[in-house]
Amino acid sequence: MGSRGIKLDRDFYLQPTLEVARNLIGKYLVYNIDGNIISVRLVEVEAYIGEDDPACHAAVGRTARNKIMYGIGGFSYIYFIYGMYHCLNIVTEQEGFPAAVLIRGAEPIEGIDIMRENYPDAKNGKLTNGPGKLCLALGLTGEKNGLDLTGNSLYLENRAYKVKRIKKTGRIGIKKGRNRNWRFVNPDSEWVSVKEKL
Repeated sequence: MGSRGIKLDRDFYLQPTLEVARNLIGKYLVYNIDGNIISVRLVEVEAYIGEDDPACHAAVGRTARNKIMYGIGGFSYIYFIYGMYHCLNIVTEQEGFPAAVLIRGAEPIEGIDIMRENYPDAKNGKLTNGPGKLCLALGLTGEKNGLDLTGNSLYLENRAYKVKRIKKTGRIGIKKGRNRNWRFVNPDSEWVSVKEKL
């Protein structure tokens, strides 16, 4: 058991990536910082699958940066972009096959005061409606890259919450592979990063 629900086990992350991505909507991401709990409910994710996905970091093959993607599912893959932001991904599937799910948007649930301290410049109180914002609010950096998500620091939970609708769209914020409908969204949430695409 986690703090409020049932922690997702390794088997969840070993499913096909598109199944993991869809099933992540409505799950809770929990970050335990010395006993202080921050949690958010996931409302938007994108899947990146294999070396033949032109938008996937693995499209260039295995590198020092993306090597965590080639490991077994259920680990964090956090990278730095634009010299400004970190992005949190969930590694999926079996060892040797590079795939991950980017967490694009979430609704703050617990530890909101901590999130505000971490991200005091959030516009209109929107702390977590974007991948960079999410990492800022949670205080996640590259130091947390490669965390085992079945551990007790950063993990995902299934709680008593049912998503009414999940919409599938093309991925956004990329130049290649936009035609692949691998973005999963709760269209009823105000915490989605880009509502216009819905």
